[in-house]
Amino acid sequence: MEPNIFTLPSKTTIRQPVEAPKTAAQKAARATAEEFEAVFLADILKNMSVGLDTDGPFGGGHAEEMYKGLLNEQIANSISRNGGIGLSDAVYREILKTQEAGQ
Repeated sequence: MEPNIFTLPSKTTIRQPVEAPKTAAQKAARATAEEFEAVFLADILKNMSVGLDTDGPFGGGHAEEMYKGLLNEQIANSISRNGGIGLSDAVYREILKTQEAGQ
């Protein structure tokens, strides 16, 4: 049976395992990749909550807007540290390729 545009590839082809960093440069690259993913996820979470009403007895105000951003950042950091969405793995591999090409 020939695959069509509606057939999803298996999980192994979507997310390839990445070996644990060993050197200081690899650890720095991994931390940078996870930070990039966290910033990306924080922006996604911010955009998801743009149209939400915050009226009610405990809603609204300047403080809520400030803390909503902080909460989004913490949620994004937590997601990224606990496996993320796979973006940090791809970024990490690209950083390593770039470092190897420069040596």
